[in-house]
Amino acid sequence: MKPVAIFRHAATEGPGYLATYLTRHGVPWQVVKLDEGAPVPDDPRAFGGMAFMGGPMSVNDDLPWIPEVLDLIRAGVDADVPVIGHCLGGQLMSKALGGEVTRNPVKEIGWGRVEVVGHPVASEWFGAPSASFDSFHWHGETFSIPPGAARVLSSPYCANQAFVTGKHLGMQCHVEMTEELVRTWCRDWQKEVKSLASRMPSVQTPEEMLDEIERKVSVLNAIADRIYGRWIEGLRD
Repeated sequence: MKPVAIFRHAATEGPGYLATYLTRHGVPWQVVKLDEGAPVPDDPRAFGGMAFMGGPMSVNDDLPWIPEVLDLIRAGVDADVPVIGHCLGGQLMSKALGGEVTRNPVKEIGWGRVEVVGHPVASEWFGAPSASFDSFHWHGETFSIPPGAARVLSSPYCANQAFVTGKHLGMQCHVEMTEELVRTWCRDWQKEVKSLASRMPSVQTPEEMLDEIERKVSVLNAIADRIYGRWIEGLRD
């Protein structure tokens, strides 16, 4: 079985629960540490699937690896290699497939409700009768739904939370969270919100994010089980 390539764009934004899930199900995986200068692979067919994680940068930044990653995502979709994106990863997918990434009306940081859109493809990924669930968020930008894709998740603060096209899923929210990741990101909270003129309802404090953390992460992991389970059905041998 070919490994899943997990692309890391920042040291603190690793695969989290995705790695746990893949290991539990006997799916080999490897991390491509773009944040440490690892080269972007040329051929997506070397992998059973490709997963793109989050990061503090924008897909619109002038970084040398971004055009290469966009080309890789397009090549992966063309070659029928399953692609999944988390936050920045979802934004990379949107831009690669013809969408746009722009500033979201507000920053969205912390736990928040997302609604499963009433589209037939949504139940294939999130199960029925999933109407909504609490996911984790940490973003200031948003993507448009690329041509031909279906919007499958939405939230009050960000209309486009996820899209599906074929066996590929791009998400704005973070379903890969573990308790360790949440605690690590909370250490960067002050840096994220210092530019805000005032607190807003879409931005939680570290205390709010860590309240009942074990229960919240456990529930989110169960949602991720459904999502990742659907995604690995399409992995290439």
